[in-house]
Amino acid sequence: MSEKDKGNLLAIIDSCLKIEKFVEDICDVDAFFEDEKTFDAVLMNFVIIGEAVGRLSEQLKEKEQQIPWTKIQGFRNIVAHDYFGVDAEEVWQIIKNNLPELAIQIKIIIEEN
Repeated sequence: MSEKDKGNLLAIIDSCLKIEKFVEDICDVDAFFEDEKTFDAVLMNFVIIGEAVGRLSEQLKEKEQQIPWTKIQGFRNIVAHDYFGVDAEEVWQIIKNNLPELAIQIKIIIEEN
């Protein structure tokens, strides 16, 4: 694995951990959406994740097809270009259902390479 890919994977993990930390005391989607600073911070970290994915080599993305790279970048584009159209419920579900697994999978990729 190149140092560039490793650095981008570490950035993804860092943003995942930040998002988890930001929402750890928030009980539901309504509280999440009403907390403007947290909502904005979370969305910014989703942009960072998408940017880092976009900087990964095609070789790595092809090798690690279990991760939905295209969906991650697509979500980044929605957040970055249609901020006011972002659905808080969708973001909340991604945080609760997908983000922890993404961080685990990225850690495994780093360890195996």
